[in-house]
Amino acid sequence: MAWAEKFKLNKQLIKAVTEAGFDMPKEMQLKTLTRIAGGQDVIGIGPEGAGKTTTLVLGTLNRFGYKADGVPRALILAPDQERVFEIVAQFDRLNRNSTLRIVSLHSGAPVDQQMDDLADGADIVVATPDRARAIYLKLGLNLNKVNFMAIDDAHLIVKQGLQLPVIELANSIDKGQHLVFTEVMHDKLEKMLAPFMLNAATIEVDELPEEKIRTHPQILYHVPNFGTKLNLLSLFMYDEELFTKTVVFANTKTTAETLYKNLENRLRKSVVLLAPAFHEHHQVKDINEFKANDAQRVLIVAGETVTDIDLSGIPFILHFDLPLEKEEFIGHIVNNNLEAEEETLAITFATDIELDQVRKIEQATGQKMQSVELPEELVIQKTRKQKESEKVVKPTKEDPNKHVPGEAFHEKKPENAKTYNFSANKKAKMNKKKNH
Repeated sequence: MAWAEKFKLNKQLIKAVTEAGFDMPKEMQLKTLTRIAGGQDVIGIGPEGAGKTTTLVLGTLNRFGYKADGVPRALILAPDQERVFEIVAQFDRLNRNSTLRIVSLHSGAPVDQQMDDLADGADIVVATPDRARAIYLKLGLNLNKVNFMAIDDAHLIVKQGLQLPVIELANSIDKGQHLVFTEVMHDKLEKMLAPFMLNAATIEVDELPEEKIRTHPQILYHVPNFGTKLNLLSLFMYDEELFTKTVVFANTKTTAETLYKNLENRLRKSVVLLAPAFHEHHQVKDINEFKANDAQRVLIVAGETVTDIDLSGIPFILHFDLPLEKEEFIGHIVNNNLEAEEETLAITFATDIELDQVRKIEQATGQKMQSVELPEELVIQKTRKQKESEKVVKPTKEDPNKHVPGEAFHEKKPENAKTYNFSANKKAKMNKKKNH
């Protein structure tokens, strides 16, 4: 009866989890369920299999210790139809309250049918954000009495670009408790949660398997966007003394060609593409040809065109993109020769939306990638939105004869103006640093 000893769950739930085969609570449940029962907002971060969905379902059901009245009290958001079905299945597995009605909203059924389901009565609504928002705007989803909102797989919601519906739904709920479960936390997810997760407790669990896969040493560079990835790749590959032989993996032929064109202007014939994906650029037929040619330093490989590649003897293996299948990545970094004289280093570039793939790889290999700081000399590429937000608004023309009583005016020196762009020499003198 470990569940009864550790948590204030109602008797129906205690019996349900025991009969479902959950003999012992997982670390995620141990660290969060008491807080959830106490009404606290919680952000739970953990890998796949950490028990996040079960925690969400138990935390939701524990609120319904009374006879339900058919009016939505809880809203559960999931990234897609498949996850909605999985959550509903877990509710069905653990729910012993026969009066409790659960309705799902997703793209797999007509809107009118789902509005009719809601009209028949719903206590818990499990939905994708876009479908829930669409029905809410049609006045089919009543949020007036919702006092409990939970988000499962929040990182995937961000990856699919569904942040706005989530924020709008959260803002439509006057007050209540919020739960968020995710595999990773990053800037884009934090931005989505900021409007409604003000004083949440963040609980993170990290359950790595005991058995580890033998891999090359790995380091991770967390970069903000694709453009910064390109800048970082160029910065590394221009270092001829360090990066003597590097294989760079991209997910698609289009990305591989972009990398080639970005490097080719400076590296010339020392950068090549792996055939047969390309025909009009410098290329090699196989990796052995690349290994044998000392003049060739960088080999770019489009992952979609290659299923097996011998990377033995390559000093640097760099993943510009993360493959969708973690097995493909692991196949590149497995160390099959522990006696090798020269050690191979595996380097990974990852943006916010790729961090969940990083975590899946770490779970599969049983070890963390070493996260390192970005080089100081790296140019951080601005996104289009950042550039647009920084555009200077031109002031409107004022009447030169217009006089404002009491106003003193003097023109600022250029260097005192906020919009003034100091030259490199000027900045160096200001900072008393040598200008390189």
